[in-house]
Amino acid sequence: MHSTAYYTLNNIPAGAKLPVSELSTKRSTTATTKTTPAKTTAATTASSKKAPTYAEIEPLLVKNTCTACHAVNKRQVGPAFADIAKRKYSNERIVQLIYNPEPKNWPEHETPMAPMPQVPKTEALKIAAWINSLRIEKAPTP
Repeated sequence: MHSTAYYTLNNIPAGAKLPVSELSTKRSTTATTKTTPAKTTAATTASSKKAPTYAEIEPLLVKNTCTACHAVNKRQVGPAFADIAKRKYSNERIVQLIYNPEPKNWPEHETPMAPMPQVPKTEALKIAAWINSLRIEKAPTP
């Protein structure tokens, strides 16, 4: 039998029981929860000013299966991220389109994007900020 199961079944610690109102289904510990928000808020504020780099965003693109249909500068099943950036959508609008795609926006693509409600909003906002960073306003050449 696994040592954790043995401990749980045979060595139940004595003491007061935890009230149901204090139970949590979250994976983080209480100490981490208390100290993390201030750091997260500062990090989020700092990162919201500067768009993430491709190296920073690539794991999110892979994790959320964006790269299955999209590439940075090349049309695949879906439009290139650079082409999405040219549409000048706000970050919030890109997040809306991740959660509830509108195939009418891209009639030249035969396969409509599936809704992606499983993408956490914080990750979707980072992806949107990176997509919009691909929009390079070029100065007119003389």
